[in-house]
Amino acid sequence: MLEIIGIQKKYRKKTVLSGVSLSAEPGQCVGIVGANGCGKTTLLSILAGARKADGGSLKVDGKELLGHPSLQAQKIAYVPQENPFMEELSVKDNLSLWYKGDRRSMKRDLESGAAAMLGIHEFLNTPVGKLSGGMKKRLSIASALAGHEEILIMDEPGAALDLVCKEVIQNYIKQYIKHGGLVLLASHELSELAVCTKMYVLKDGVAGEIPCGLTPAQLTARF
Repeated sequence: MLEIIGIQKKYRKKTVLSGVSLSAEPGQCVGIVGANGCGKTTLLSILAGARKADGGSLKVDGKELLGHPSLQAQKIAYVPQENPFMEELSVKDNLSLWYKGDRRSMKRDLESGAAAMLGIHEFLNTPVGKLSGGMKKRLSIASALAGHEEILIMDEPGAALDLVCKEVIQNYIKQYIKHGGLVLLASHELSELAVCTKMYVLKDGVAGEIPCGLTPAQLTARF
């Protein structure tokens, strides 16, 4: 069980998050939507431990994660908008840098785990600098899950990708939640939002739950 309670964040005099609260359970994909600049990336980066909150609480199964970065890293995998790789190294070398298990476990993941489902073996020896944007995103997800975390946070995972890569990522999300994982994603892509089982709109610094399956006009009317 994931509980987000009253998350706050201010940049100088501008309040971005004034008390965001939401909850989610294993097996759910939670979509977070809102207008550009509403604070989606700020919220996700706080939940992932990449940015500090000014206040609030983040609990997983009753355990507080804010202020406990090692525990936060054990529980949560984060796929940011930008892909944080060393482009001169191969996919395999980059994956090794992120991987938290031994080489045998990494090999097993490449054969039957997240990396296999994302098709990483198809370009394993290619320098990252020569990959397409979609390939980099697939590698980013596999790298984020190198520690087999139970919560996956994704910021605009399908942005600027072709249809094939979007489908690969969406199919992976479906499998991840089917096996008990929990996904939080911010997106403007209707096809990605269609995977979501729960939805929140971020507006005026707070999150409000909205129905899934809204039309584009109904969705943007909530922003």
